[in-house]
Amino acid sequence: MLYPIETQSRRVKNLNGIWSFQLDQAGRGEKDNWQDGQLTDPIPMPVPSSFNDITTQEDIRDFVGDAWYETSFYVHDEWFEENIFIRFGAVSHTATVYVNGKKIKVNRGGFLPFEIDVTKHLHKNQMNRLTVKVNNELSWDMLPPGKVVEEKRLDGRIKKRVKQQHDFFNYAGIHRSVFIYTKPSINIEQIRVNTSFLDDRGIVDVKSWVTHVGDSQTIEVAVQDHKGKTVSSGKGGESKLFIDHPRKWSPKDPYLYNLHITVLEGGKLIDHYVMKIGLRTVEISNGHFLLNGENFYLKGFGKHEDALIRGKGYDAVTTLRDFQLMKWSGANSFRTAHYPYAEEVLHLADEMGFLVIDETSAVGLLSQGVPATGELQPVFQAGKVSRELFEHHKKVLKELIYRDWNHPSVVMWSISNEASTMEKEAEPYFKSLIQMVRELDNRPVMNVNLMLIEPERCVVSKHCDVIGLNVYHGWYSTPGELEQGERDLRHYLNRWEKEFKLPILITEFGVDTIAGLHKLPPVMFSEEFQVEFLKTYQRVFDQMSYVCGEHVWNFADFMTKQDTVRVDGNKKGVFTRSREPKSAAFHLRQRWQEGVIYD
Repeated sequence: MLYPIETQSRRVKNLNGIWSFQLDQAGRGEKDNWQDGQLTDPIPMPVPSSFNDITTQEDIRDFVGDAWYETSFYVHDEWFEENIFIRFGAVSHTATVYVNGKKIKVNRGGFLPFEIDVTKHLHKNQMNRLTVKVNNELSWDMLPPGKVVEEKRLDGRIKKRVKQQHDFFNYAGIHRSVFIYTKPSINIEQIRVNTSFLDDRGIVDVKSWVTHVGDSQTIEVAVQDHKGKTVSSGKGGESKLFIDHPRKWSPKDPYLYNLHITVLEGGKLIDHYVMKIGLRTVEISNGHFLLNGENFYLKGFGKHEDALIRGKGYDAVTTLRDFQLMKWSGANSFRTAHYPYAEEVLHLADEMGFLVIDETSAVGLLSQGVPATGELQPVFQAGKVSRELFEHHKKVLKELIYRDWNHPSVVMWSISNEASTMEKEAEPYFKSLIQMVRELDNRPVMNVNLMLIEPERCVVSKHCDVIGLNVYHGWYSTPGELEQGERDLRHYLNRWEKEFKLPILITEFGVDTIAGLHKLPPVMFSEEFQVEFLKTYQRVFDQMSYVCGEHVWNFADFMTKQDTVRVDGNKKGVFTRSREPKSAAFHLRQRWQEGVIYD
């Protein structure tokens, strides 16, 4: 599924804007024909956005169940000469789509795109109605997993609540852009690009999948530089193109070429698609992460798609501000914790030169008490991890790779975050997933481990290329005691290195910090303590050659469910939720921009 763009053969219309919206408290929307334009008391709701924080009503913020969206649009007559699709960037978590009252698609999974051929369902010369029923309930056969519980209120009504496994707010809604667009009947369905180098030449291997291609069609491939000059060309569904003296894509020079794929029949253009590509290589060698054959140290953040008012709704302004702040700090990379981000985020990472650890939505495959310190309870042995969950995990992981495999910014696949990887049943589960990833793509594979996972008992890391570790010694364990936290961290990392001899990426380390709270000497939750915590950890990293990078948790404060251990959300951000810097931001800028190394 290629990202919808306008080309010589394709038309695109954006359906974003203000839609009609209504909660389905009784779950009777479909029985009452809401899909036929019968919403009884709708309110306006922006798309894309989460619906939770737009209004002032608690019942909307905390709602669990079905919520309905509706909009209308015209389709020009000439569009009907092609196939017409509606595409959703992401809807959390289950979407049921109706066109002109007819149910045409149910999609489960809240962080990846899906599209529908709606050609035969549309009206010519009259308004068309698009209706989406959004359900935000979680279960143990989807990702992230969770459970819905029902509570009886004092007034006798039943209220649903999601018992979630993840530590971020369960935002819901149409979170990413909605497009209607055309494709020819003979069309470019998918493109796969691999890049490499031989001496002073760049090699671009291109594979194109074209529907209904026959002997009368030809496929032409061309690479152009940013000035529009063709630097290499070829023909066929599989082409190997050579570029003399190429510019290699990297954070210092994120140069992008334009790849054009054209399908012709009798010299007539049938379909055309263009995408930006970057020439670079990624590999793991001798315990190091290499970019373009050279050692590369990853500096950056774990992030969230989370912003004031918008929730998880994609917003170009917030995204660009985040990238500018990361550039200012000296970061060169980030992880899409804990789910795939909007494609527009990856497009910008390509343009601005950030390396991306691309993570699937497998967060919460464990059971514990207090975050990072409670006893782990079995989830595989307890039967919570079912065959249905495995198939869903496999599906979303495959769809993530198909969506993102052409981005030069994407340098690694993260298959889960903080799963119960000490259970013996976890090994065949994750081994099968990793084998599938390796069959589809050649990027390194990583699994991110909770600090309670003991390396000697971990059954998954030996199958990976990079070990991801979330570490909070001196915060969740021995809270406030940084000297002890430093000793514990050093011992913990050495155990992982001894056990697996693999490069380690520190995927999370950080502390909750209240902006404006200052203490001398530093104490927990003060800005000074956050700085001292980061310095302590970075002193350890600098002395360990097998640590290939550091990602601070988190880039910015983010919202969580209400809880006694959270003060209006998680405050581990280096920036506030409104993107203002804490003292730690200036510390990171000094280290990452000026290369400060600690003895």
